[in-house]
Amino acid sequence: MQSRHILTDGDLPLEQLSTVQPISYEEYLRRRGYTALPKAIHTLGPSGVLEMIKRSGLRGRGGAGFPTGKKWEMVVQRKADRKYLCCNAAEDEPGTFKDRYLLRSNPHQLIEGAILAAFAIGAAEVYLYINGRYEEEIEFMEQALQTAKEKGHWGKQVEGTSLSIELKICKSPGTYVAGEETALLEVVEGRSAKPRQKPPYYPAIQGLYGMPTVVNNAETLSNVAHIIREGVDWFRTLGTATSPGTLVFTLTGDVNRPGLYELPLGTSLRELIEEYGGGVCGGKQLKAVFPGGPSNTIIAADQIDVALDFDALKAIGSGLGTGAVIVMSEDACMVQSAIQYARFFARESCGQCPPCKLGTAHLSEILEKIESGQGDEKDLQQIEQVCGMVKGRGYCYLLTGASIAVESIFRCFREEYVAHVQQRACPLVGTA
Repeated sequence: MQSRHILTDGDLPLEQLSTVQPISYEEYLRRRGYTALPKAIHTLGPSGVLEMIKRSGLRGRGGAGFPTGKKWEMVVQRKADRKYLCCNAAEDEPGTFKDRYLLRSNPHQLIEGAILAAFAIGAAEVYLYINGRYEEEIEFMEQALQTAKEKGHWGKQVEGTSLSIELKICKSPGTYVAGEETALLEVVEGRSAKPRQKPPYYPAIQGLYGMPTVVNNAETLSNVAHIIREGVDWFRTLGTATSPGTLVFTLTGDVNRPGLYELPLGTSLRELIEEYGGGVCGGKQLKAVFPGGPSNTIIAADQIDVALDFDALKAIGSGLGTGAVIVMSEDACMVQSAIQYARFFARESCGQCPPCKLGTAHLSEILEKIESGQGDEKDLQQIEQVCGMVKGRGYCYLLTGASIAVESIFRCFREEYVAHVQQRACPLVGTA
């Protein structure tokens, strides 16, 4: 039976993340690392690599779940003097640490995956865009890059051929909005992390330096070498028909074993929380879960038998996102939870879209008024009104994500908001 671990050596308690050391180049070779690269160059060719990724069904692990092969193909089909690949490891969403785990544990699989992707799309330059606060992870990546270059895996003569592919590290400023793909392009080009308006600035059409560009998440690229080496059929033995492979889930919140768990897509949310996470802390009842981070709709406890894959979560009105599963127990005040995320998004707004800066701040003010016991019926009505008005109004997803977080919590737990207004205080105070 195939192991459920493709990208990691095992599950990891969150508290141990900072202690993880990368496997050596020699160990990566023992695991048949850097064998996919010569196979791609000497046997498959760029079109063969692209075809394998398309048939594998690999979908983006950065949030949207877009088919990776289709994204690559969009760039391949465009005529341009230059093309680029950007690896997005800027993660700064609450409860998301999967890219950090991959960077720490096995940087070589990401490097090999990035070289393969660049080869497939015809890119001669790759930018590894890494959260600037991940200082030790960046050091690990720099060391791995140096070794890989010395061994001829990238540079002027890749694998002893005339192929030239350069890899460069670019530090993200470590803000939420800096992880948006067009804000990433701005940073790489030397400007502030402010998203571009779409259209026309879809990276595949007009990306880095105005050229066609693929932007892939670090976890997405980490899968590539495994697929090319082991084959499409092997990859499809894990996951579901429409969401093949595994995902590294970051499980946080009110669970006994917060951690990073690599599981086949399609695993149930209940199994992740109860079997792997050890259930809710203190034997408390489960109240709610963000199955894909706060940018996706919250779900109530009676929905946790849902499969953790892109399509199943979409079918119930939520989303898989980056696999950041945030658990809340019966003791959680849902008004306070909404305030927490509204404040986060307000703080992270880059400010270039007035509806975003004003809307997120206004949502925080309304929620804080309700939480303090000063709210009234008008404030309850305003929550949905403001969310409805601002959703989809910004250049990027931040404002929509803030609206979804606040609106979904309010709709799912409206009675708790009403209780705050009627009792002029939080009804959960003193009940723990």
